[in-house]
Amino acid sequence: MEIKEKIKNTLSKIRPSLQADGGDIQFVAWDEESGVVQVQLSGMCAGCPLAQVTLKEVVETELKKEVPEVKSVESV
Repeated sequence: MEIKEKIKNTLSKIRPSLQADGGDIQFVAWDEESGVVQVQLSGMCAGCPLAQVTLKEVVETELKKEVPEVKSVESV
């Protein structure tokens, strides 16, 4: 399976927990050279002061576990 598809599949597993809190996450881009995944947080996540914590401790941690090629996750 292509890395981009693995990333999207992993995000789809994370999405329900974000949606339960009124937020959402969308895949934006994957940079294979740097290992950076770009996502867009929306809904309640977009303005939440804990969005960075969620991004790093939940989204990035899960993506790194499922897709070892991922080095970091950024919100755009």
